[in-house]
Parts: sequence; structure tokens; C-alpha cells
Amino acid sequence: MTVLITGGAGFIGSNFVLDWMGASGEPVINVDKLTYAGNVANLAPLAGDARHVFVQADIADQPRLEQLLAEHRPRAIVNFAAESHVDRSIHGAGDFVQTNVVGTFHLLQAALGYWRDTLGRDSSFRFLHVSTDEVYGSLGPDDAAFSETTAYAPNSPYSASKAASDHLVRAWHHTYGMPVLTTNCSNNYGPLQFPEKLIPLMISKALAGEPLPVYGDGKNVRDWLYVGDHCSAIRAVLARGTPGEVYNVGGNSERQNIEVVHTLCRILDELAPAREPYSRLITYVTDRPGHDRRYAIDARKIARELGWEPSVAFEDGMRRTVQWYLDNADWVKAVQSGEYRQWLDVNYVRR
Repeated sequence: MTVLITGGAGFIGSNFVLDWMGASGEPVINVDKLTYAGNVANLAPLAGDARHVFVQADIADQPRLEQLLAEHRPRAIVNFAAESHVDRSIHGAGDFVQTNVVGTFHLLQAALGYWRDTLGRDSSFRFLHVSTDEVYGSLGPDDAAFSETTAYAPNSPYSASKAASDHLVRAWHHTYGMPVLTTNCSNNYGPLQFPEKLIPLMISKALAGEPLPVYGDGKNVRDWLYVGDHCSAIRAVLARGTPGEVYNVGGNSERQNIEVVHTLCRILDELAPAREPYSRLITYVTDRPGHDRRYAIDARKIARELGWEPSVAFEDGMRRTVQWYLDNADWVKAVQSGEYRQWLDVNYVRR
């Protein structure tokens, strides 16, 4: 038995591959285009492990995907591959449309042919699409949290591209009967996150003594999900989810952005003390265009139907995250300098 993972060298994808290999030992075909946020160093613990096959490929390359599916005959596909940073989408939306929409289309087409023609419509096959809560738009301070039936209202090029991919996945189920699953998760954090995102960015800037830029008034609210909990949720959905269903995955940890930054500062004051509190570095900057005010996930469905709930409290997860970045300064330095782009081993990466 084998699973095929796309985007498995990125932040969430690499955490999932490492978690999967540790929890099940089932072989993984790991497909990643290795754009700027893909990093094979994230997978270093699997070097030499014959159960893990890494292939550098684009999910928009349908013939290559069809070849891999025919060769390895996976029982499931888990799609993490995506451009995912809102700020980048504002300044370069084309890459997001190409990967998140066009790429997902070609992956679905390859999966459909494989499931229908090679597996004979095997009912045990699964295509699990990993998406985001941002497709639902923005909430007011007193609005109910996003549920699986909340109408889509994406407000950024990133969330619009992910909404489009979600709709494609839904259509491939309802039109062709392909057994798909979709998850919409809240903001992930934890080890191996590319340092453009809020938490690793603030950690690296604080340690460098640089200003900590907080958008607007800092009161935008997000629900925070530790990446290890997200991995366990994906495993639960893949194992027990009902084809055609959507499952929201949240951390039950709504926090204002400024609260997140103050929490990081307090933890850094304890674990890596400086002469003055790190909070002195907080600087408010002009808000980004179309900044959604609040996201909140109602994760009762996955708890009720699949028995999954987050296990890592926000403060504990933040402490684990800060400690990981302190313990892995070489990884951070290599990513910031671009050196990680030179870590491709031709004997490790298949093209």
C-alpha cells in the first residue's frame, strides 16, 4: 500500500510526511515542484529510507502525474501543493491561479483517469484536498464561526484561487463520482514554516533585534492550529471520512495578531532573554489591502463524526515552536540566505 503526497516538501506537507512515516510506515511518493517554499532539507530525517520516494514535479504536469500513478499505484492522494501566502498573491496573483487552480485541475484529471481506468473505480481509493478557512471570507466580532456549510466569499487572490480549487474537487465528485474529501483548516504554525509567515517572521526578527511589523491595529483575529494537530486530523479524515464530505479543522485558539506577537515576545524573553523585553520592538505598519478581520473555525463536525479534536494548547504549541526555531538556527539561516536552494541532491530527487 502506498500514498501519494503533493507539496510534501513545504511546511504542512513535510510535517505530514514525517508524521505519516512515523505513525504508519506506509510508503510515500512525495511530489513537490520545489518552488521557493519547498525545501528538501525539511525531509532530511528520511534520507536513505527506501519507503520515501521524492519526485520533483509540478502538479500541472499531467503526463508526469499519470506516469507516477501508473508506476506506484497509490491507494490515496493527499494534495497539499499550493501557493499559500496572501501578501505574495496580492503582488503576483498569476502564480496562485496557475498552481492552485490549473494545477489542481490537472491533478484531478490524472487522478480521475487512474481511479476509473486503472483501479476500476475502486471504492476504497481517496483523493484528499487540503484547503483553508480563508475561502469563507471575513467574520465580524460577533458572527458565528465558519462551518462546512458557510457560503464561500474569498477576498484575496490566494483565497479565491483556493476556493476555485475546492469547487473543482467538489465537481469531480458530483460529476464523475470520484471519492474525494476536502479539509478547510485554520492558520497553521509550528516547525519548518517558511519565515514569511507571521510567527516565524516575528521570531527571526526579534532575535535579530529588528522591528516586529504588525499590520493595522493588530486586532485581526485568527484561529491557530498547531501543525502536528493538523497532521493527525488529515490522517483521521483519510481513514474515516465520508467521500464527498468537507471537514473543517481548527485549533479552538482564536487570538488577535497582536496577542500572538506579545505571546511570542514573552516566550522569547524566557528562552532567549535580551537586555530589554522583545515587546519593545513591536511596530504598527500600514494594513495590507483587503485584510480579513476575523477567521474562526467551527470544528464540531470532525469531532462528532471522526472523533478528532486538537490536543496542543496554544501556549504549549507556541513554546514548542519558539524552541524549535532556537534549536534550528542553521535551518533558518539557510532559508533566509537562499542557501537551501543549493541543497538538492541529484541522487535524492527524482525528476
